Amino acid sequence: MTALKYSRQREAIKTFLSGRTDHPTADIIYTNLREEYPNISLGTVYRNLSLLADIGEIQRIPTGSGADHYDSIVKKHQHFICTHCHQVYDLPMENIDSIMELASKNSPGRIESYLANFYGICEECLKNDSKEE
Repeated sequence: MTALKYSRQREAIKTFLSGRTDHPTADIIYTNLREEYPNISLGTVYRNLSLLADIGEIQRIPTGSGADHYDSIVKKHQHFICTHCHQVYDLPMENIDSIMELASKNSPGRIESYLANFYGICEECLKNDSKEE
């Protein structure tokens, strides 16, 4: 694979993500980067996010019906995804790699990796639901 040509916008995206723990969407990244790069386009942000995810420098987190979120932490860790507001949070927990052994018992092939996301209703949405009742 050939080395990527340096891109200020791509580096700005990586820097922006590295300082975040809230797993922003492309729109949030775009809005924030426009302050420093007023001529950046949403298409440029999407293309660079896709490229960075494809080469493993960031993680793309699909939320189902909401927009994808992005994470600068690429080591294996779990996420909680709210099915109401589509926010994504890191879910600190003990190692669950034993799931590989369980899955391997039922697989005709060789399982090499897994991705586990947990879905439910976040604390804020639960508070809002209880206020509406």
